[in-house]
Formats: sequence, C-alpha cells, structure tokens
Amino acid sequence: MHLIDSHCHLNFPDFKNDLETVITRARENGISVMQTICTEVEEFEEVHAIAERHDGIYCSVGVHPNESGIKQPADLQYLLDKTRHPKVTGIGETGLDYHYENSDRRIQQTSFRIHIDAARKSGLPLIVHTRDADEDTIAILEEEMQKGRFTGVIHCFTSSRKLAEKAIELGFYISLSGIISFKNAQDIRDTVKILPQDRLLIETDAPFLAPLPHRGKRNEPAFVHHTNAKLAEILERKEEDCAALTAANFFRLFDKAQPL
Repeated sequence: MHLIDSHCHLNFPDFKNDLETVITRARENGISVMQTICTEVEEFEEVHAIAERHDGIYCSVGVHPNESGIKQPADLQYLLDKTRHPKVTGIGETGLDYHYENSDRRIQQTSFRIHIDAARKSGLPLIVHTRDADEDTIAILEEEMQKGRFTGVIHCFTSSRKLAEKAIELGFYISLSGIISFKNAQDIRDTVKILPQDRLLIETDAPFLAPLPHRGKRNEPAFVHHTNAKLAEILERKEEDCAALTAANFFRLFDKAQPL
C-alpha cells in the first residue's frame, strides 16, 4: 500500500533534529511521496532544498495568509520564476485566514489573487488555506475563475458544506487531515460522505493536527496512514482502495509529481 502526504511542513523547527529519521519512518509506513509546503518567501530555498535532496519529496512556493502582511509579500514574477524548478509542484499555501487576524484582510485578499494569477499562468495547482473566511474565499475563487481557469485544492478541509460543494463545482479537490478522526468533527465526516471520491486527497499538515491515536503530539508524515484508515471507514471502503484512490487523485492534480 502506497500513501501520499499531500501537505506537510518538513522545514519547520519541529523536525530540525530528526528530519531524516522522520522521512525514513514515513517510508517504513508506506508513505512514498510527500509534498512539503512553503509558507514564506524567506523559507522557499530551505523547503526546496529538502525536496531536492530526497526522491519522492516535492514542494510548493507561496506565502501563507497569516504571513502576507508581516513577511515579504508574494510577487507574481517571483512565484512564476520558482515554478520552473522540477520539484516545485504547486502554488501556495495561500488563501484567507480570518481566525487570528494576523494580517489585514485586504492584504490577504490581494496576496490570494496574486497566487491565483500565478497558478493560472503556470498551470500549477493552487493550495488554498481558508479559515473562518468561507464567503470571501468562495467569492474570490468565483471572480478569479471568470478571468481564466485554474485548478487547486482546499487543504486541511474544516469549512462548510457550501464551500466544499462550490470548490468541487469550480474543479477543485478537497484534502483531508487528521481532523477527520477527531470526535468533534462529525460535520466534516458528513460532508466527506457526499463529495465525489475522485476529488479527495489526504494530508498530515505536519507538524500540526496529529490524528488519533496521536492527537496532541507532534504530527509527522508517517501518521497519514491513520487518516487514510479513517477515510476508509467513512467511505466504507478498504484501506488499500482509499490509498490507491487518493494517490491517483494526487498525481492527477499535481501532475509534475511522479510516483516513487
């Protein structure tokens, strides 16, 4: 059984002392491909270096909405230049986060639109973070889609059924994290049941949001097999089938990535 961790942060300080061990443990647990995600312009070279050093690890380029008004802003040409690297498979993570209000909403929205333009021009998928911002996320995706098609994924889905259905309508995928294993996440599980299965991905968002039975601990790519098991339970399918399904979906969306 081969699993894909479609969204993790291998450059974060949590992995500073044992990154190679973490990657080895992921391989031992059947995770053949990992996508490590960029959240700041300043960290891209580090993120990219991790991908370059390892077969089966890819990366993105982008500025997280919480960083968009604090750190160096996203620049369209910068994003496009980085997409020329063979290991850069996506744009983001970007989007809107109104939960913490770390960054002015207008700055977040401008950054989001710049990333969308980069995704449109490069043909790479957009990696969208959205928290407490469903209506504005939907509005911007709809408005920008009128200017030219692009594709992408709503990562670490925790939003409303309305956003999920609109994202699917626009051609997006939905990525599920360890949150689907949490006891208080029944609404999310109910939404997953009604989504097209050919649009589902799985991820860890490591080092955050470890699934049961590791909740509260540092998350890592090896744990994505717990999320796959929970998804199989939700969809009433075999774990092997879910692994094959989400892997096929990943490579269809992130088509620069290749199976290991």
